[in-house]
Amino acid sequence: MSAFKSHFVFSKNQRNGIFILLALVVIVQCAYFFIDFSSDDIEVNSKELTKFQHEVDSLKLVEIEKSKPKIFPFNPNFITDYKGYSLGMSNEEIDRLLAFRKQDKWINSVQQFQDVTQVSDSLLSEISPYFKFPDWVTNPKSKSNWKDYNNSNQYQTKTFEQKADLNTATALQLQKVNGVGVKLSDRIVKFRNKFVGGFIADVQLQDVYGLSPEVIERITNEFTVKTPRKIQKINLNAATRDQLVTIQHIDYEIAHHIIEQRTLRDGFKSLDDLTKVKNFPIQKIEIIKLYLTLN
Repeated sequence: MSAFKSHFVFSKNQRNGIFILLALVVIVQCAYFFIDFSSDDIEVNSKELTKFQHEVDSLKLVEIEKSKPKIFPFNPNFITDYKGYSLGMSNEEIDRLLAFRKQDKWINSVQQFQDVTQVSDSLLSEISPYFKFPDWVTNPKSKSNWKDYNNSNQYQTKTFEQKADLNTATALQLQKVNGVGVKLSDRIVKFRNKFVGGFIADVQLQDVYGLSPEVIERITNEFTVKTPRKIQKINLNAATRDQLVTIQHIDYEIAHHIIEQRTLRDGFKSLDDLTKVKNFPIQKIEIIKLYLTLN
């Protein structure tokens, strides 16, 4: 026990040393809290700071440009509701274009596009560089050859009666269309024959791999679906998930979102309301609408 106590018994000199050590610790702590060691004279290299700020601003601009949606060349005659909305067109401007096209008329110039849609000059200057018209519009035949060119009926807009039935056209007949070779004509026929009865409507040509909008335009000027495949349309406001997935381009996930949105809306009022459904393939809506009804 005495040995244990000896560890806590200090001599006078030891006690004085401990006291001095504690006093120094207290002094240093007080100095740390009450004395300002910072320097007011901070040197700033204004040139380097300005250079750094410019670099940051440049990186921000690059990121802003990357985040902007990319626009690819397109034929303004085939602008859909969604395409027009993404370009910044108003509903009224889109409706004017669609009404013009329903008259079987075609936009053949930037100025005509503005005359029909009445878009602003600023929007027109932004989107018109991406307009892509067919070669026969951008490079018209000379006046001396124009009469013979028209008489050939190659690019004249034909009526429904003048067009051949797309559901009975052979690969050889399709190859007469400029831009349709052996491979594309075979793809069209094979895709059509996947369905008993063939195509429902011309818009299904969009599902044929390799067909550009310009080639589709030329095909539908010569052919159209005159004997559409008969189908039983599905009531969008009553369809089950299993019924919805039988439609092209709708999988179980999209079917789930459609039913979820239908419940929130207390039923769809228009087939175009499907564009508000999460992950809905908007670019395929015209094909999907072929299989649906609201009744």
